[in-house]
Amino acid sequence: MTPLARRDIPTPLGPLTLVADEESLLGAYFADHRRRPELDAVAAPDSHAVLEKAAAAFEAYFSGEAADVPVDDVAPGTPFQRDVWQSLRAIPAGETRTYAQIAQALGRPSATRAVAGAIGRNPLTIAVPCHRVIGADGSLTGYAGGVDRKRWLLAHERGA
Repeated sequence: MTPLARRDIPTPLGPLTLVADEESLLGAYFADHRRRPELDAVAAPDSHAVLEKAAAAFEAYFSGEAADVPVDDVAPGTPFQRDVWQSLRAIPAGETRTYAQIAQALGRPSATRAVAGAIGRNPLTIAVPCHRVIGADGSLTGYAGGVDRKRWLLAHERGA
């Protein structure tokens, strides 16, 4: 296993901690993020190519220069989680889908709760845009970074 590295970057929504190995971005977490792993022991090197690239991508997103934060791949997870996370990347910026629509798109229409569970474990907030998933009634439900951040992110993407 390659060693992990971290970088804390400022965002309009508070500090965001990026975590990577030598090859890819593995996590992006707000300080109060639900299911945030313990990161205090993870090194914060002065230079790290993956973290520098990711920090620049997040900066472009927050400044409005980019509609999405590109990632090379979705983070490690179960095959079902990875399928769900990959489907989130297909939702255009500023648009939303319901949990049921994601389940339907995956060919698993009865898996709405499983989809919600996988989305709740997404370690790459914003880069894998789980904030674009809403409740069946249009409500802004369940975002590990908090509903206020979800509201802000959607408004940001819509240019509001």
